[in-house]
Amino acid sequence: MLEELTRRLQYDFRNPDLLRLALTHPSAAAGEPQPVPSNQRLEFLGDSVLQLVISRELYDKYPGVDEGALTKARARMVNRRTLADQARRLDLGRFLTLSRAEQINGGADRPSSLADAFEALVGAIFLDGGFAVVQQFILGQFHNAFGESKVIPNLDNPKGELQEILQSRSAEPPVYSVASTTGPDHQRVYECTVHHQGAELGRGVGGSKKAAEEHAARAALQTLRQNPA
Repeated sequence: MLEELTRRLQYDFRNPDLLRLALTHPSAAAGEPQPVPSNQRLEFLGDSVLQLVISRELYDKYPGVDEGALTKARARMVNRRTLADQARRLDLGRFLTLSRAEQINGGADRPSSLADAFEALVGAIFLDGGFAVVQQFILGQFHNAFGESKVIPNLDNPKGELQEILQSRSAEPPVYSVASTTGPDHQRVYECTVHHQGAELGRGVGGSKKAAEEHAARAALQTLRQNPA
């Protein structure tokens, strides 16, 4: 089963036990006679690695931006909601090891559990492959958020930013639609597209329709920045 996840990650662990540990929720120890290691220590490490990589990329990419704006941009990019969305894109919830009770109560799709698992995964990749490898992984995951612009994008409202850009070119608004819906009722994963004047500008995946539309808008913004009219 973990082979499927490593294909999604595009990274083969030299020590697969690190990946298993990253996916072990603290609830897995419930009822066990002996202590069961969980992903909490890896989460701690991964949080620091994630902050460093994102901070360095922001620092290098936006040389004219001051500390306050960089700090706000990092906070918008790295928070519980965005990390949970990253985990959903990788379908991490499906691979989590949880207690029976936690599983029944929807723990596999709980934003806090998903965000923690993503941070733990970052920590595991760092320990297994080193800084250059985990940096490549993180920047690949956050590629749409950074885009190609020299101006920090408005990550709080990508749909609004996209609409402003398109309205400066045409009175026709962007159109969002659900391309697919997968997973059980309590773990829905939506894939949405955004079109303008009949052309698809981007698509995104999220645990809600709103999140998927926001990811689609970010992808569209990246497309527009790379190919300005």
